[in-house]
Amino acid sequence: MKPGDPSAVRGLFERIAPEYDRLNDLLSLGLHRLWKRQALRWLRPAPGQRLVDLCCGTGDLALLLAARVRPGGEVLGLDAAAAPLEVARCRAALQPWLPLRWRQGDALATGLAAGWADGASMAYGLRNLADPGAGLRELRRLLRPGGRAVVLDFNRPSPGGGLEAFQRLYLRRVVVPAARRVGLEEHYAYLEASLATFPRGPEQEQLAREAGFAGVCHRPLAAGLMGLLELRA
Repeated sequence: MKPGDPSAVRGLFERIAPEYDRLNDLLSLGLHRLWKRQALRWLRPAPGQRLVDLCCGTGDLALLLAARVRPGGEVLGLDAAAAPLEVARCRAALQPWLPLRWRQGDALATGLAAGWADGASMAYGLRNLADPGAGLRELRRLLRPGGRAVVLDFNRPSPGGGLEAFQRLYLRRVVVPAARRVGLEEHYAYLEASLATFPRGPEQEQLAREAGFAGVCHRPLAAGLMGLLELRA
């Protein structure tokens, strides 16, 4: 599977949606929930705000955001794949008081008006876009002046170091075997391939500046295995 191929990426997430949350908890030892809360600390969601969660997947980050914008706020979760959105809708149905909407769409061309959002998030989506720079430009376009955005994803370590070797070993010896047990080996083997071309932290910062963000900071998480790109319009 070629990294960034829109139809292939969409097909991958259609297939893994039923197991996605369980595998995330297993493979990160539940730490992905902590990383998402760290993303929220930068975003600072507040009552009355209108937020968009791009590449929202099964909706865990959108659900957290929606709990923070009550009363009077709104969260739109957007994803290219239908199956994760269906999981998200089922999860949201258990909390019908949350101000949530879901839409199937392209993170590179959302169709939303410029300045539509007070804030925006993207978790584990930038790496899967055909053009990360274009994804950041669309993210910037959606924000009102002064709005905040946050992008959480795997970090691509510097070449030749111990962290890069550890990450590769973890993906091959832990992630792929765990996925093999539920028939998703080739889908999770894609992780390593997607990281091979993913911009490193300083490159992401440069792309964000070129996209028009005034404030830009890429912060490593989990000893550098993950990264948080904190943005201000």
